[in-house]
Amino acid sequence: MTRVLIAGLGNMGLSHALAHHHHPDAQIVGLVNRSGQTDQPELATYPIYTDFHEALAATHPDLVVIATYSDSHADFAVAAMEQGAHVFVEKPLATTVADARRVVDTATRLGRKLVVGYILRHHPSWVRLIEEARTLGGPYVFRMNLNQQSKGAEWETHKALMQTTAPIVDCGVHYVDVWCQITDAKPVRVNAMGLRLSDEIAPDMYNYGQFQVVFDDGSVGWYEAGWGPMMSETAFFVKDVISPAGSVSITEADKAGSSDVDGHTKVGGLLVHRVDGDTLIDLPDEPGHQELCDAEQAFVLRAIRDDIDLTRHMQDAVQSLAICLAADESVRTGTPVDLKEETP
Repeated sequence: MTRVLIAGLGNMGLSHALAHHHHPDAQIVGLVNRSGQTDQPELATYPIYTDFHEALAATHPDLVVIATYSDSHADFAVAAMEQGAHVFVEKPLATTVADARRVVDTATRLGRKLVVGYILRHHPSWVRLIEEARTLGGPYVFRMNLNQQSKGAEWETHKALMQTTAPIVDCGVHYVDVWCQITDAKPVRVNAMGLRLSDEIAPDMYNYGQFQVVFDDGSVGWYEAGWGPMMSETAFFVKDVISPAGSVSITEADKAGSSDVDGHTKVGGLLVHRVDGDTLIDLPDEPGHQELCDAEQAFVLRAIRDDIDLTRHMQDAVQSLAICLAADESVRTGTPVDLKEETP
């Protein structure tokens, strides 16, 4: 039985906690939440702490699940591993490339398992998209975005996230990770632009951004992300991969709206276009958000039990973060960023 400590009970942390609550091989030994309480009845019997380090010392977990705000990820992950625990940490792994490398180096040095919350890696439809794109062969054009028209509580959550992390970093790491799995190439250069569209966020933060990436195999990628009540819901979900041999596109158009969490991962169908004709791949019965979190946490438990080699997983996590942080730097400086020395 794996003893699990959950840090953070927001949208993702709550889902991860429920995944372990229902898993037969996991035992939750504590929850960490700033309020010291939870509104989830299924979790009400577990001890709840307001301080992460106090919880870590009191519970002696085998696994720590970190779903707090981004600026605490690296320090919490290192502290957990140094106390003997394996770690699952929500994306982004850290808020700087140096901190991301520090976490990975700690996992390698201490022999701990480190899994980063790239939920699309556990989604069968996205796995199929990557497989289909790789059969086309590169170089590739990646066209992806995820804009969210957030209001009320959702906008409050986004504003809280933007205290430390821009949308193109927070969301972008998912899709850049997909690009890197398809091309296997190294990123060379990033160019980006962004705009602050609300007086409700810090003067040095922007809630809309887009960036372009050039890879050393000639592949190029475009990603766009925006949060807030002003965002358009027109073409808010674009997912295309194009190569000289054709293209693969997500065809799902029946979205409930840009703020629908399940819709962010939903594929529905893939349109594979080749010069000799098109193939529509139907992908019914896709997992929802909670099912994906269940699969993600089940993978973490298997990685610990079966001693799965996570070297490539950790390298990919640093690389995708480096690309998105370079995009953030490019927005702020107004100049392209050379990535040759920044990626593993």
